[in-house]
Amino acid sequence: MSALAVSPAGVALAARYVGFAVLSMLANLLAQEATVRLAPAAPLLLSVLVGTGTGFVLKYVLDKHLIFLDRSESRGEEARKVVVYGLFSVLTTLVFWGFEFGFYALWGTAQAKYAGAVLGLAIGYAVKYALDRRFVFRGGAR
Repeated sequence: MSALAVSPAGVALAARYVGFAVLSMLANLLAQEATVRLAPAAPLLLSVLVGTGTGFVLKYVLDKHLIFLDRSESRGEEARKVVVYGLFSVLTTLVFWGFEFGFYALWGTAQAKYAGAVLGLAIGYAVKYALDRRFVFRGGAR
């Protein structure tokens, strides 16, 4: 098998990872919408916080149990994993935003903005997977 060949198991893992990313984004947006509907007088920031928290928790649980098959030995170890996972989430979000806003700044069109967003998300999630595998869920994906 060449260095560029990808195993069927690797393709299935990547598909699950991407699917879970989509699910977490949908959960984020649905939680934001629910917050706005349940508390229309609440500021926009509240809906963003609720949505972000919902998407984060869902993605963490899915990644932990269904991507990396992780088990923590203690509450302290689990807390460390959540914090590091969260920091990597912030870092990769900045990559995503950098591409999205950068493409918009360079070309000034909605199409460029979305192209940057797609590229930024792809790079961000690829980097996040590698960081999570190495530093958060040290056993790696199975």
